[in-house]
Amino acid sequence: MKVLENVSLKPYTTFGIEAKSRYFIDIQTVEELVEALAQSGGQEILILGGGSNMLLTKDFPGLAIRISIPGITIVREEGDDVWVKAGAGVVWHQLVLQTLGMDLCGLENLSLIPGFVGASPMQNIGAYGVEIKDVMDELEAVHRTTGERKIFRNEDCRFGYRESIFKHELKGQYVIVSVTFRLSRVPKLHIAYGDIQKTLQEMGVAEITPKAVSDAVIHIRQSKLPDPAVLGNAGSFFKNPEIPRAQYDDLKAVHSDLPGYPAGEGRVKVPAGWLIERAGWKGYRDGAVGVHDRQALVIVNFGGATGAQVRDLSAKVQASVFEKYGINLQPEVNFI
Repeated sequence: MKVLENVSLKPYTTFGIEAKSRYFIDIQTVEELVEALAQSGGQEILILGGGSNMLLTKDFPGLAIRISIPGITIVREEGDDVWVKAGAGVVWHQLVLQTLGMDLCGLENLSLIPGFVGASPMQNIGAYGVEIKDVMDELEAVHRTTGERKIFRNEDCRFGYRESIFKHELKGQYVIVSVTFRLSRVPKLHIAYGDIQKTLQEMGVAEITPKAVSDAVIHIRQSKLPDPAVLGNAGSFFKNPEIPRAQYDDLKAVHSDLPGYPAGEGRVKVPAGWLIERAGWKGYRDGAVGVHDRQALVIVNFGGATGAQVRDLSAKVQASVFEKYGINLQPEVNFI
């Protein structure tokens, strides 16, 4: 392992914010990770994957460890079910494409989500009616202090909407090193969510396959979301809020076109992008920062923005939506 000093983290995050880390290590194996943690000397540690779920608001004074553990392998087969294990450093979309190439179903709705495999359970990433909790079997993680390797089963992760135990009770305690997914050779397609069916029709798809669903999702995402390589962003900046049914009914009486989706336990999920757009933010720009003109849920860095500028704009959006609708938007993005 080579420890670097005063390394720019700009290339390692999708927001493209300039910030430096005092020390930096790129990790290729679990053994290297255990060694790096043991030798960290108690300094503050920042774990980096694809950098698609974080906003750097200042220089980092400690050790940044980038997890680049590779590998995609079939570890078990039982009937039509196939268990695929991926290293935490595998690019998420690469995993989706490779499993589709194996004729495996389960990840197609999650196509083109930015980031690495290791972050997927932490955020319980999801799109178009599918979440990690629906397909993950188990993960392996390393304890930051003891170096102990531990297996977490799906039920151990306490998944919720963009939530897991790693964002709450175990926050900052473990580093995920691999994730195993239970996929299937028999298609169980989810095409009712969003514009998937409409897009498949527009694409003239005669036979709906997992690959066709993936292609449709990619088309939708590319038409709505900016490419981080071109325009810095972290995808959806805010979670879709879940509010009590009574509050939703009161808002619906005033805003008749307010969309809502049952979220269980007497709650309704409201699209954050809709709230932000109706509050007047879609296409807004203030110098180097702004709100995307095709998807109001995305805050963008037009070039040269600071993390503080992005954070301040997000706070203004939150305040505006709360003033208009009485709903608190919660960031999906982690502020560093």
